[in-house]
Amino acid sequence: MTIRTVRLDDEDEATLRQIRDATGLPISEALKQGLRSLKRQVRDESGHHPYDLYERLDLGPGGYATAPSTETRRGMAAALRKKRRK
Repeated sequence: MTIRTVRLDDEDEATLRQIRDATGLPISEALKQGLRSLKRQVRDESGHHPYDLYERLDLGPGGYATAPSTETRRGMAAALRKKRRK
């Protein structure tokens, strides 16, 4: 656990007092919840979600597999036969 020193002006001190009066939380817990809230807000506003990366990937048109992945031996044999005929 780290100890931090934070300087608050009068307005911020009054805000902290109001939060403590409304919630009954100690100062350290009120500040921790504020940090967690800001962390969620920053994450949500960044606009980057895991699906966004997947959506940008160019996986091609698809539908060109000769066999399902569970039957790769059969698919490879078919591909080799087709190639040999040419």
